[in-house]
Amino acid sequence: MKKFKSLALVLVSLISLASCSSSNNEKKISLTYVNWAEGIAMTHLAKAIFEEQGYKVEMLNADVAPIFASLSRKKADVFLDTWLPVTHKDYMNQYQDKLEVIGSTYENARIGLVVPDYVSISSIEELNKYKNKFSGKIVGIDAGAGIMKATEEAIQNYNLDFELMTSSGPAMTASLNKAIQKKEWIVVTGWTPHWMFNRFKLKFLEDTKKNYGETETLQVIAWKGFSKKDPFASELLSNMKF
Repeated sequence: MKKFKSLALVLVSLISLASCSSSNNEKKISLTYVNWAEGIAMTHLAKAIFEEQGYKVEMLNADVAPIFASLSRKKADVFLDTWLPVTHKDYMNQYQDKLEVIGSTYENARIGLVVPDYVSISSIEELNKYKNKFSGKIVGIDAGAGIMKATEEAIQNYNLDFELMTSSGPAMTASLNKAIQKKEWIVVTGWTPHWMFNRFKLKFLEDTKKNYGETETLQVIAWKGFSKKDPFASELLSNMKF
């Protein structure tokens, strides 16, 4: 979080210089986000920066599927937490003619199955052998998330005798915290960047079948034509890096 705060100060300073020749009176922008740790942080930083520039900012919290639908219909403007090329590829393919990519905020992001470091296994293939220690469950997040679809596919590809539990980002980390406090075995759908990797000692289970793909990039998307409507906002968003 300290890193995010320092970046916010740098960004605000740079944008303030750029805005000396820009007039943003009465401008509005709607930012969408899912209850994922990195998305919450990035979107609230963007909100603060836009407000610094005189924008009226509307924050819209929803699951990922409604967010893509809203952007495609111009009911919302921007989503800063699009994972490509794997996690959100289906949504991008579905709405590709109605969306545009503004820029990228984070590189080398990763998704997969995550366990505490005291769990002695190292790969997804080993999960079935220790099914009872995990209570036969994988703790997931919201149903519409790309990582949930990838995990459903992983259960099939690895022939896992596990149930994928739907919850939310905060509920997943709460379950993880509770298990770690008791040194219990737990496997969750996890990703980086996420604060839980700073708070807990965690590891990704090796994905030999490449079910979760390689590293990804977090991209900023908007409805098609947004950058022409508000080039200043588009430029600001394209320069956000974490």
